Amino acid sequence: MTQLYDLVVVGGGPAGMAAALRAKECGVNSIIILERAPSLGGILEQCIHTGFGLHYFNEELSGPEYAARFSLPVESSGITVKTDTMVINISSDNIVTAVNKTDGLLDISAKAIILAMGCRERPRGALNIAGTRVAGVMTAGTAQEYVNIRGYMPGKEIVILGSGDIGLIMARRMTLEGANVKMVCELMPYSGGLTRNIVQCLEDFDIPLKLSCTVIEVHGKERVEGVTIAKVDRNRRPIKGTEEYVPCDTLMLSVGLIPENELSNSMGIEIDPVTGGPVVTESRETTQKGVFACGNVLHVHDLVDYVTVESRLAGEGAANYILGNTTEPAFVTTKGIDGVRYVIPHKINLNYDDDIKLFFRVGQVYKNAKVFLESNDEILLSRRRPKLTPGEMEDITIKKELLEQLSVKSELVVRVEV
Repeated sequence: MTQLYDLVVVGGGPAGMAAALRAKECGVNSIIILERAPSLGGILEQCIHTGFGLHYFNEELSGPEYAARFSLPVESSGITVKTDTMVINISSDNIVTAVNKTDGLLDISAKAIILAMGCRERPRGALNIAGTRVAGVMTAGTAQEYVNIRGYMPGKEIVILGSGDIGLIMARRMTLEGANVKMVCELMPYSGGLTRNIVQCLEDFDIPLKLSCTVIEVHGKERVEGVTIAKVDRNRRPIKGTEEYVPCDTLMLSVGLIPENELSNSMGIEIDPVTGGPVVTESRETTQKGVFACGNVLHVHDLVDYVTVESRLAGEGAANYILGNTTEPAFVTTKGIDGVRYVIPHKINLNYDDDIKLFFRVGQVYKNAKVFLESNDEILLSRRRPKLTPGEMEDITIKKELLEQLSVKSELVVRVEV
């Protein structure tokens, strides 16, 4: 028998919970969250370090504390929650098919759906590193679960490939647990993590960060015995003669995150090739009517605080759709050029009754740069930024008064100039 709900939220991490709570605040009463893990909270449950909530709550929280700020209200709100539940399909008419041990196979008919499946780590298989398939090669997130949740030490002599935030945080965590983190190697000429994590996790512990450097071979029979690293050129190819053998028993990978969009792809939702997430409007509605997306399934965020802000927009957008409070669409599109890799949202309804915040990322490090917002070769506004890095998401706010000056089908362009 098909169950009926106004709103189905796929994913019970910080994005899904914030979106569901906002939809509830806006007047939607029939809401269900489907989460494949045994509990709500998502990846935050294993992030026991502090640094969360500084922007949204104006206080420093650990991952579990931040998650509890949403899971506790969800539990007392009357929102239905099904954990240990995997969504396996969403049809074109918004029928969600899921499976769990208790209900078996269940179909849920929804007026609106919010996709909040998060992201996954890029594995070793995507890197084509030469060498044997020995024990001791793992993603930084897997190592984090071993240490923080299960109480296991993944290794004692560690090399980390990739300077994403999880890798930086695990460099500090493993050091505090008594391991010797020999180095962090980064393929690019800049770090992919937040500046504060570079300082607090590497510099404060004298852990070397080797830029334009990668692992080209893993050595060992049963367990990792060492890795060979090498410098890379502008084309990211190893430079002969720069090889160096580093003895270690563990290689941790922090080489990027991939939005979990298998469901989105199977539904035929348009995907942005740069972000790996759906193309969305200012209310985070995808190209399938009544389906919204938020959080890391849309684009990879550096701060969970931004996930919360964005997810509340998706929750409000879904609520307006369900309650029939939508306005006639009159879209302009957005685009990033001259150093701007992508802009979110991809489309903006000129009839939206509020200011719009555009989120974007740059493709390289810029110092003393200017960010321009243009339309039809006319500069609408500009902002001076002392530093822009690929590891930190940027934003620029468009006032409603400025939106009203734009014409339908025009294009908003964000670019960087040094």
